[in-house]
Amino acid sequence: MADITYLEAGRLALAEEMDRDPLVWALGEDLGRGGVFKQYDGLQARFGANRIVDTPISEATIMGAAVGAAMNGTRPVVEMRFSDFALCAVDELVNQAAKARYMFGGQTRVPLVVREPIGMWRSSAAQHSQSLEAWYAHIPGLVVTVPATPADNYALLKAAIRSDDPVVHMEHKNLWALKGPAAETDAPAEFGRGVVRRKGSAITIVTWSAAVWTALDAAAAMGVEGIDIEVIDLRTLWPWDRELVLDSVSRTRRALVMHEAVQAGGFGAEIAATIAEELHHRLDGPVRRLGAPRAPVPYAPPMEDQLKITAGDVCRAVKVALGAA
Repeated sequence: MADITYLEAGRLALAEEMDRDPLVWALGEDLGRGGVFKQYDGLQARFGANRIVDTPISEATIMGAAVGAAMNGTRPVVEMRFSDFALCAVDELVNQAAKARYMFGGQTRVPLVVREPIGMWRSSAAQHSQSLEAWYAHIPGLVVTVPATPADNYALLKAAIRSDDPVVHMEHKNLWALKGPAAETDAPAEFGRGVVRRKGSAITIVTWSAAVWTALDAAAAMGVEGIDIEVIDLRTLWPWDRELVLDSVSRTRRALVMHEAVQAGGFGAEIAATIAEELHHRLDGPVRRLGAPRAPVPYAPPMEDQLKITAGDVCRAVKVALGAA
């Protein structure tokens, strides 16, 4: 199976959905030039400026136009360039798109996708490095996707475009160049289905997005020491795969939830609480969490590194959970 990059997978998914459905279109700043990361490279030449639409520099305008267009029958894909910039349009997304289906008694849907690049990447600093997935998972009416592989970026973006509800599709900037196998089929993914990336018996690590690869690095290192770690990639945060997580932790009897986002108020707390509530009688120790400190992301690389969750951090947290540290 030919390899494809995470970035190419997203571009391919969008192009195929635009070929399949003439109501699919994309809008955002600089899309005609390919987008800030070149996710849209060549698409305006292929589909025209009426379907790959360059917009003014106004996130609220972009999102508001997309919400209205979605309610009128089209399927817009909104490019926010950075997840941080989407905060300028959060009213249109949270108070309008997420609630319209409920407030109109199901008489209208808002089938739009909001692409939000997340995470730390090349000293992007405090206003371009945030991982705010927990904010959106908190909002009723929104679906939240967090792909970690090229195949999942492809399949989940297809699912997002075909969804009749608004989807926040969060692509990690540090994964753009990641190469991996292409999806086995052109079928969309199913929301709420995680996957076991590595089987193990000592402890379950639950994570998502780029942190999946950090967890796998840690699991490989701990394997050398004879500690067998199971790693779960949730793939979507809302809905999230409770059954997969609870089944895994019921076998390993220990759990560590980790993510790049700030630990305080992170979505990992929801998962940890659910595990504790459902499996408290079967656990061999408390559920552990690992996330970033509650601090702005610095520009200087040495300072930025202090906020990153590394494989070494994960290994230390695992040893604490196992009572080995």
